Order: sequence, then C-alpha cells, then structure tokens
Amino acid sequence: MSHKIKKNAYFISSALLIMLFSTACGNRSKNDANTLSARVYPVQELTKQTAVLESVFPVTLRGEEDAEIKPRVNGYIDKVYIEEGAVVKKGQALFSINSPTSEHDLASAKAALESANANLNTARLNVERIRPLAEKNIVSGVQLQTYENAYSAAQAAYSEAEVALKAAQATSGWTTVSSPIDGIVGSIPYRSGNMVTNATTLTTISKTHTTYAYFSLNEKALSSLLETLEGETQAEKINNIPEATLLLADGSIYPEKGKITAISGIVNSQTGAVSLRANFPNKNGALRSGASGRISIPRELDDVFVIPQKATFTQQDKVVLYKVVKDSANENDSTVQTIISVLPLPDGKHYAVTSGLSEGDRIVVDGIATLANARKIKTAQQ
Repeated sequence: MSHKIKKNAYFISSALLIMLFSTACGNRSKNDANTLSARVYPVQELTKQTAVLESVFPVTLRGEEDAEIKPRVNGYIDKVYIEEGAVVKKGQALFSINSPTSEHDLASAKAALESANANLNTARLNVERIRPLAEKNIVSGVQLQTYENAYSAAQAAYSEAEVALKAAQATSGWTTVSSPIDGIVGSIPYRSGNMVTNATTLTTISKTHTTYAYFSLNEKALSSLLETLEGETQAEKINNIPEATLLLADGSIYPEKGKITAISGIVNSQTGAVSLRANFPNKNGALRSGASGRISIPRELDDVFVIPQKATFTQQDKVVLYKVVKDSANENDSTVQTIISVLPLPDGKHYAVTSGLSEGDRIVVDGIATLANARKIKTAQQ
C-alpha cells in the first residue's frame, strides 16, 4: 500500500512539473512575440545618387631621373666630396679616384709623342738632305722616294701619338667623378681606400623635383577603369583620369595630388599586368626614390543607392538585406530577403548598391539580426 502511494505521488509531481514548464515556455514565447511586435525598425527609402569609390594599389617611387654613378677608370677611392642625402648640382665633384693605370697610360702617351716627334724630325732632315743630291743625280730618285715615304710614315705616327695622348689626358680627367644631373645623393656604400672598377656603383643621384609612382593593373581592371572615362583615344582617357592620392608607408597622406600620365603599351606575359605611372610634385624633396606606398584613384558611380553595411548580412557568399513591403492581406509591413550586388565605399561603413534594388524601395537599416523572411514588423522612416 505504501509503495502505491509513493508511485502515485511521483506521477502527480511529474505532471505538475510538466504543466509548470509548459506554462513558462508559453509565457516566454508570448513575451518574445510581444517584444518583437512592439519593436520599431528604422527603414531607409532609396533614392539614386552619386558615390565615389577608391581603388588602391601598391606603388614604387622613382625620381624622374635616377643616375647610377660609376667610375670610368679602375683604382682606389681617394676622396669622397659629398654625403648621403646631399643636394648636388650637375658637374659637381663627387669622388676622386686614385688610378695608377691612368697615370701610367698618360706618362706612356707623353713619351710616345716625344718619340714620334723625334722620328718625325729625323725623317724631315733626311728628306731635306737627300733631295738636293737627287736633283743633281748624285743619288737615285728611288732613294729620295724612300726617305719621303719614311717622312710620311713619321707624320702619321706623330698624329697617332697625339690622339693617344689626348685620350690618356681624358682618361686621367676621369679620376674626378662628377654628377651628370642635379639631384639628391643616395647611399654611398664605398668610401676612401676601397678599390673600384668601371662596374662599381658608387652612388645614385636622383632628380626628384617630380616623383614618379609606378603601379600595375591587370588587363580586366585596366579595361574597367578606361570604360568609365570620357574620350575617344587612350591618351584622352588618361587625361580624364581623376587626380590620385598618395598614401605613404607610415600611413600618412601626401599633401600633393598626383596625375596619371602614362600607361605601358606592353602587357607582362608572366603576370598579365600593365604598368602605369603617376606624377607627383616634390618641390620640398619629401619623396625619396626607391620608397614604397599606395596610390588611391577615385572613381565616380552615378545612379546608385548608398546603404549602411550594417543593413546587410552574407549568406552563401551573397550579400542580403531585408526589403520592406506591404502585406497584401492587411497592408502591414513585412520583410523580404533580397540579394544585392554591392561595392564597398572608402569609409568602410557603406555600400554602393549596383543591382537588386529599385528607386523607392524601403530597407531595414538596423536590428536585422532579430528578423527573418516574411516577418511582420513595425517600421519608422529614418
């Protein structure tokens, strides 16, 4: 009897627990539904407008002229007249090279000229001595001709020695290495006492009054860029590319705007990329040849819708949002999941919608995590 009482008590307790749990769940569901139905979702009515996109590419900076400075003679660096980063003028002395070979060649050329001059004088004297004898038939005309030929050969040898001396003097002058252009001195890896040859790069002089920023686009991206520009020829289209912004390696923005001035006519067969060049003014010398950065090119899009990114979510690599429509039965607002195509705007907070929506459409712009398709909601125009 006691066992039956315990068993009945157990069943009664279980039934009570189930009833309590069901009631709690039901109340919670009703509360959730009431909370959702009470929430007001902000919506945006779409109108077409113009948006500005930015295409960003890595760039390498170069001076409008970069001259590698190499000695024209072999030897040892005797003196270095400049320092790294110095501003130099065309013709200014940069290095002095101690070149024993050049000195030896100059001395040899001088000696050869003196010898050729002596031989020339001797040959002339022989002709002057033999000619009167030949005229009196004391010696044969053949002998006179022989001396005259020797005199002509001596004249040629003298002329050759003169040319060799001038060349040796010029080579000797190359021991002073001068700048071929106005510009800024780069690194100087070799100092006094280092042995150098005509293949050694002593430094680089960069003319950076205007700095070139080089970057690359693939063929598809280049075609897409040119299609948006006015002009019949490529030159006209290049001229209509908007001014570009240079982002320096430290994250700062260079204050001067640049202009794209050239597009390579050759496609790199390995990368499929085309090289472009933008010119940036550099009057203060802030930009250095060899530096890196990024270039930002603006692009206007007409007749697009601009929406906040928080109004969207991704679903199987698709960008989706909730469009608001009127329910045909009771004219209440209802949600419709809609797939759209977008382009991100530079601020990182908005999209430009290129397809999937029409002017006058309304979309939910906040709180989308609590929504589902075909959900009836209350809305407020933002």
